[in-house]
Amino acid sequence: MKIAFLGAGSTIFARNVIGDCMLAPALRGCDVALYDIDAARLAESRSVLEALNRGLGAGLRFTAHAGEGERKAALHGADFVVNAVQVGGYEPCTVTDFEIPKKYGLRQTIGDTVGIGGIMRALRTIPVVEAFARDVEAVCPDAWFLNYVNPMAMITGYLQRYTGMKTVGLCHSVQMCAKELLEGVGMEAFLPGHAERIAGINHMAWLLELRDGDGNDLYPEIRRRAKAKNAAEKHPDRVRFDYIDKFGFYCTESSEHNAEYTPLYIKSGRPELIDEFHIPLDEYPRRCIRNAERWRDQFAALSATHTQSKEYARHIIEAMVTDRPCAIGGNVLNAAPGGGRLIDNLPDDACVEVPCAIDRRGVTPESVGRLPVQLAALNMTNVNPQLITIEAARTRKRDLVYQAALLDPHTAAELSTDDIVAMTDELIEAHGAWMPAFN
Repeated sequence: MKIAFLGAGSTIFARNVIGDCMLAPALRGCDVALYDIDAARLAESRSVLEALNRGLGAGLRFTAHAGEGERKAALHGADFVVNAVQVGGYEPCTVTDFEIPKKYGLRQTIGDTVGIGGIMRALRTIPVVEAFARDVEAVCPDAWFLNYVNPMAMITGYLQRYTGMKTVGLCHSVQMCAKELLEGVGMEAFLPGHAERIAGINHMAWLLELRDGDGNDLYPEIRRRAKAKNAAEKHPDRVRFDYIDKFGFYCTESSEHNAEYTPLYIKSGRPELIDEFHIPLDEYPRRCIRNAERWRDQFAALSATHTQSKEYARHIIEAMVTDRPCAIGGNVLNAAPGGGRLIDNLPDDACVEVPCAIDRRGVTPESVGRLPVQLAALNMTNVNPQLITIEAARTRKRDLVYQAALLDPHTAAELSTDDIVAMTDELIEAHGAWMPAFN
C-alpha cells in the first residue's frame, strides 16, 4: 500500500498525518512518497519522519521527490494521495492578498476560505491541483485524493466537477466543533457519550443537534449560557456565540474565520465592533510570522514522539484498507450519488460538508434533508462566490473574478463596485506569474 504526500515540505502537517499512520497497525510497513517543490523543506520533513518512524518502529518506507519533474514518480502506484500544498506561500502571495485590499479599506482576518483573499488563493491553486489530477489519472487512477487545501469548497468542488479523481475534502473543524462549544459554555461534562449532527459548507457547517448520552437536547441550556457569556465578557468566540443568539445554531469554524464570512462584524464605519467581538484583524499574516520565528525550536522536538492528531486521513485510509468502517465530516458535491441532494436547500453543484461513512467501497455521504432556512441563507452568501470562482478558474474569464468579488458578502458591504473591480485588477496583476491564466 502506498501513500503519496503532496506538499510534504509542510513538516508539522506531514508529521501529523503520516505520524498518525505510523500508529495504525494495519498501515505499518507501507510506502510513503514525499513530494514538494522546495528541496530543503522536503529534506527536513523526511528527516523528521524517518526519525519518528524509527522511534515508533512503524516500518514505513520513505522516498522523497523534489520538483515538478519528480511528481509522477511520487504518485506512481499510489493508493492514497494527501494534498497539502500552499501555492505562493506567505511571501509573496499571502502578503499581497492582505496588503492590497487594505489600500481600499478592506480588512481581513484569515483570507483563505472566502472573501477576496480566498478568491485569489483559489485562482492560483486550482491550476496546480488540476495538474496533480492529470498525473493521478495517468499513474494512479484508482487512488483516493484527500484534499486538505484551502479554500476547501472551491478546490474540492473544482476537482469533483472537472476531474475524474475520487476526491474528498477534509478539515478538522467538524471534529472540534462540539468540544469547543461545550468547553466554551462550561458544559464539558457532557462530552462523553454525546451525539451530534453537523451539516453545511466547509468552515460554515452547522451543529444542528447536540444531545447528551441519554438523548437530552443540550441546545436550550447552551443558548442561555452563550448569550449570558457574550453579555458578561469579551472572549475569542464571540462571533459564533452571536450566531447562536441571532440564528439559533453554532458553527464549525472559529470566530476569527467567521467574522469575515458575513457583512455583520467587520465594518469600517463601525470600528467599535472589532473590539466588541474580539476580532483579530490580520491574524493569518501574524500567525505565519510567529510560526516562522518558532520553527527552529519546533523542529528540534518534532521527531521525539507522536500522539494521534485530530486529522481524518489515518482513519480514512485504515477504514478503506481494512473495511472497518469509520464516520467523518467530508466535503463532497451536493448532488447525491443516488439522485437528489445531500442538503435539499443548497444547489447540486455546491461543495457541502456532511456526515460520510468510510469503508472499502470509499466515501458514502449521508443525505441530511433541509437546513433551517436562515442557515441555508447564510451558506448561500458564501456558495455563490465559490461557484463563480470555480467557473472563473475553468473559463479563465476575468469578468467572473469580478463577479465573485462583487458577490462576496464582506467585500460588497465595504467597497463600491468600481473599487472592487479596481482592487481585483491590482491583485491579479500583483500576483503575476502565480496567476498566469489571468495575466
